[in-house]
Amino acid sequence: MSIAENVDAIRQRIAAAAKRSARRPEEIALMAVSKTHPPDRIRQAYAAGLRLFGENRVQEFAGKAGALSDLVEAEWHMIGHLQTNKATKAAELFHAVDSIDSVKLAEKLDAAARNLGKKLSLLIEINVGGETAKSGTAPGSRELEEILLAAPRLEALNFRGLMTVPPFTDDPEDAHPYFRRLRELRDAIAKRKLPAIEMDVLSTGMSHDFEVAIEEGSTCVRVGTAIFGERPKP
Repeated sequence: MSIAENVDAIRQRIAAAAKRSARRPEEIALMAVSKTHPPDRIRQAYAAGLRLFGENRVQEFAGKAGALSDLVEAEWHMIGHLQTNKATKAAELFHAVDSIDSVKLAEKLDAAARNLGKKLSLLIEINVGGETAKSGTAPGSRELEEILLAAPRLEALNFRGLMTVPPFTDDPEDAHPYFRRLRELRDAIAKRKLPAIEMDVLSTGMSHDFEVAIEEGSTCVRVGTAIFGERPKP
């Protein structure tokens, strides 16, 4: 199938999952995870109507950003782990960073965004499964609280919500508890009505489990393989 056909099939699956959950498909954004894929493949996804794109590495996206600069409606998100020493370049390249996991990183991005005169959208990455191999802050951690309380002074940043990558399970249905935990955390934070903190976005679900994520309240699903096919070999 072509990329356009894949996008159409995914949109139909999103609509069906939304209907099962008594939600509107319009509530759920589809992000194309374009990491490792060349500009021509990304252009095909753009031509198919996609406007949100997720990249995992600053250096990789820097190498292809110039070839995509004419896609003026595209919104580029950094969704991979971001090291503080690459924060300045990330602020230049991306509209949003969806993987904040420390105050130090947020401060670096704030300073970079200020220098650029831009507003950078952020999501806080939550490690819902407590996996040591994954980045993200733990639910209820001191680190998370520090990020939330720092938001008012980080005026170049717009905190929009939460993101997670749950533990992989062979059966997507087994991901329900992880997605539910993120939604409950989002709701608990939202109830606090903290200054400079919005909780409109829940970025959960990938090619393997995005329908389950939608059933648990996801507002943005990040889909790579189901759109582009298997990633190119290094």
